[in-house]
Amino acid sequence: MTPIIFHIDVNSAYLSWTAVEKLKQGEEADLRKIPSIIGGNKESRHGVVLAKSVPAKRYGIRTGEPVVNAFRKCPNLVMEPPNHKMYSIYSKKLMKFLRQYTSDIEQVSVDECYMDFTGISYKYNSPVDAAVEIKNKIWDTFGFSVNIGISTNKLLAKMASDFEKPNRVHTLFPEEIKVKMWPLPVSRLYMAGKASVEVLRKLEIKTIGELAKTNSHILELHLKSHGKTLWEFANGIDMTKIQSEETVAKGIGNSTTLAKDITTKEEAKEVLLWLAESVGKRLRKAGQKAQMISVEIKYYTFQTVSHQKQMGKAVYEDKILHENASELFEELWNGEPIRLLGIRTSKLVEETTPEQLSIFDIQMEKPKDEKHRKLDKVLDEIRERFGEDAIKRGTFLK
Repeated sequence: MTPIIFHIDVNSAYLSWTAVEKLKQGEEADLRKIPSIIGGNKESRHGVVLAKSVPAKRYGIRTGEPVVNAFRKCPNLVMEPPNHKMYSIYSKKLMKFLRQYTSDIEQVSVDECYMDFTGISYKYNSPVDAAVEIKNKIWDTFGFSVNIGISTNKLLAKMASDFEKPNRVHTLFPEEIKVKMWPLPVSRLYMAGKASVEVLRKLEIKTIGELAKTNSHILELHLKSHGKTLWEFANGIDMTKIQSEETVAKGIGNSTTLAKDITTKEEAKEVLLWLAESVGKRLRKAGQKAQMISVEIKYYTFQTVSHQKQMGKAVYEDKILHENASELFEELWNGEPIRLLGIRTSKLVEETTPEQLSIFDIQMEKPKDEKHRKLDKVLDEIRERFGEDAIKRGTFLK
């Protein structure tokens, strides 16, 4: 059976949820219908725009820009402060509602998720009919709107949900890629960050279609493995599966909200090293190895993105976890300031599970892996006996 995947995304979530809450409290004006933003401090007008209304967008106000710039563009702009506790409550209510349809849901941020519709498709005339029903019931139940994208994989479903907003249902099936996706500017492609788009511009690649038709080896020369990923995405190729709550619960991970936003690759990789050590220790303590690793980034705008990869073999060594996490980070990061970083491992197996080694593994990799394995376990024992700060890497002494 061909998979059917929905991507469900709340329209301007922070602003929508704030608007709904204020209307409940007796406010007459709906923030979604007037020039308004979420973000910053009302008095000082510091901070950045976290969300904006459609009327505010007409003034050229952009998410992520300084609040002071937004007020220059629209002096009568209404601003409300962020309320992340309230956002979390609305997010949980939405996910609980969606799980009435199926438990095959992967939540990827506070305001968006993927739903595997395949197993319940027989209940509806078509996926579009089902999506329209879900969208309308969300509005009737909670008072806010969503976009729903429909396709055969997660990538295309997400691209579809980003088409015209708000309160819409869009399809992007493989046979629709050439008409609906290829004419779009390459900056609209998922995971095509500013740095990647600039490299592609120098290669005279302006649209997703032009990227799809480019030799993938040329892209790898200029963008390394990320070039191959972008080429696959431009051609609608995405093999990642829905990771439902049950699947995620079988993984081990860690994340950290940073004391200050970090802006360099070097800083980020130091944080990833600390996280890799933490995750590796927990894996070893549980007697588990991981076959899958994912990295999560939350930007200063509170936008959250994540990406995952299958590792060559099951591992629990800090160094190997860090190497894979760093590779994912480089593919994912768009260059904007980072507020949170996370590493998560999944597809766990017992550490005693036999490995199928190639000749290369036996001759070249096994001694090195054994060295890392022994070192990690010795460090675990020292920290267990004398405390976490008994021994640490020199890079963490800064």
